[in-house]
Amino acid sequence: MVPILAFDIETVPDVAGIRVLNHLPDEVSDWEVVEFAQQQRRAKTGGSDFMQLHLQQVVAISCCMRWGSEKIHVASIGDLEDTEETLIAKFFELIETHTPQLVSWNGGGFDLPVLHYRGLVHGISAPRYWDMGEGDFGDSRDFKWNNYISRYHSRHCDLMDLLALYQPRANVPLDDMAKLCGFPGKLGMDGSKVWAAYHDGELAEIRHYCETDATNTFLMYLRFNLMRGFLDADEYEQEIRRLKTYLQNQNAAHWQAFLSAWGR
Repeated sequence: MVPILAFDIETVPDVAGIRVLNHLPDEVSDWEVVEFAQQQRRAKTGGSDFMQLHLQQVVAISCCMRWGSEKIHVASIGDLEDTEETLIAKFFELIETHTPQLVSWNGGGFDLPVLHYRGLVHGISAPRYWDMGEGDFGDSRDFKWNNYISRYHSRHCDLMDLLALYQPRANVPLDDMAKLCGFPGKLGMDGSKVWAAYHDGELAEIRHYCETDATNTFLMYLRFNLMRGFLDADEYEQEIRRLKTYLQNQNAAHWQAFLSAWGR
């Protein structure tokens, strides 16, 4: 089978970048830098303090990967000490190595554009990902008709965008849809809390939260494949059981909470 890579990222405001663009001195604390930038955004947008995508620093990339006949693995890329550059480079290396089916929820509207901008900042090479039919790979010609970049191609499946028929007004949150489908959804954290958690040194907790979001995304992809006939009912149940068995063998507390919520 083609490897499936459901992924999610978590970001915080890029303090260093905000300092550079606004000529803020080192004496201004990181927290004050972010407060300053958020005030600017609220004044400009009339309410939202969400940073522009190029000023989103990637602090976690989590993947639920399904490949081979029975293999499945969920984890955050890299280690707690890894830099943003290392995390992004390792993500694109996964694509380089496996050429997977990418799956996201709003990946086309947020995750991938952030990775594009931040990868550009760090000078990261990702030729397989950017191949649109003119690469040096043996199957590059196929990428002219199906690549990761073009909106209506399927190597990257943005479930939110696709299910909404590419109409922004029809977009719905992953948390809502996961819970409506009987899956756990978000557990105790959301994107609005990530900066405060990161500032308080809770990167491990952010990575755990990101892993559960990647897993919810994979579960939604299984349900979508059932709906479009890529899986029959028995195959769907086998995939669900395979994931549950994998998670039951993980000792981390966030997986126990995830399974408990799933059971309810």
